Amino acid sequence: MGEILSQNEIDALLNQLSSGEFDVDSISNAEEAPVRDYDFSRPTKFSKEHLRTLEIIFEHYGRLISTNLPVLLRRNAQVNVASSETITFSEFTNALSAPSILAIDVLEPLNGNVIIELSTNLAYAMIDRMLGGEGDTLEKIRDFSDIELSIIRKIMVLFTQLLRDPWKNVVDISPVLSRLETNPQFAQIIAPGEMIALVTLNIKVGSVEGFMNICLPFITLEEVMDKLNTKFWFSTMQENKDEDSMNNIESMLKRVDIPVKAVLGTSRITVNDFMNLQVGDCIRLDAKVDSDMNIYVGNIKKFTALPGASNDSYAVRITSVIREEE
Repeated sequence: MGEILSQNEIDALLNQLSSGEFDVDSISNAEEAPVRDYDFSRPTKFSKEHLRTLEIIFEHYGRLISTNLPVLLRRNAQVNVASSETITFSEFTNALSAPSILAIDVLEPLNGNVIIELSTNLAYAMIDRMLGGEGDTLEKIRDFSDIELSIIRKIMVLFTQLLRDPWKNVVDISPVLSRLETNPQFAQIIAPGEMIALVTLNIKVGSVEGFMNICLPFITLEEVMDKLNTKFWFSTMQENKDEDSMNNIESMLKRVDIPVKAVLGTSRITVNDFMNLQVGDCIRLDAKVDSDMNIYVGNIKKFTALPGASNDSYAVRITSVIREEE
């Protein structure tokens, strides 16, 4: 807003114009400010501040992926935000090849959908790893089989569920995987000319590296656009970060598989007797039939139990819990 003149300044200016002391032509010939072209086909709906906040959100999202993905793949994963930009939806879909891995997600209570696109080389590597391979990708791109799509769906469900925590400082969402598409023509969630924010994550699993793109339409984020700024982000951050961290660690530990074994007893025999064991031979143990047996969790003795059966399977009944101090 320009400076407001007082009445005395206005009178002085009019007197100068009347006396010729002030040249009006000098004002009209003054250099005009440069005019910037505005492309109405690409309206600026996402500011730099919006994109920066989205980068912060997905940096958190990337850390969650790098923590949870190794649980499925049994291999370390490195994830970081590569870029964020504003483009039209048609530019995004035109850059996709067939086949592609496109997860159409619903972020309730937000309107509309978002798309998570996983590069095919990463998808093939993850499938190979989950089927017991080394995590190698294919040299020649081909269509995905039904079994492969079922495995990829499990991974994309994980990626979808992990969206909840990074967005909680902006809006409490309940992300759900709506459907999985491999043909970009069936993923037309908005008009081609609509603007989207495209956040690209770089993911490295073993020796395979690729990108994952998150397509965020403006119409989906429109009602929370005022909250997509760093000031609001930091002002609404939860103070109990340590508690959340502990809850996350506890939640991940609960999903870790560990071996549990029941030891009926022990015995010592010679190598020669061991090599000549036949079906039907008996080995005398150092425990009685009615005595408690030790139950090991990993390599730690945690319980005592009595042997038994449940339906057609062997089972044990816990009789006592061995505490750490014991």
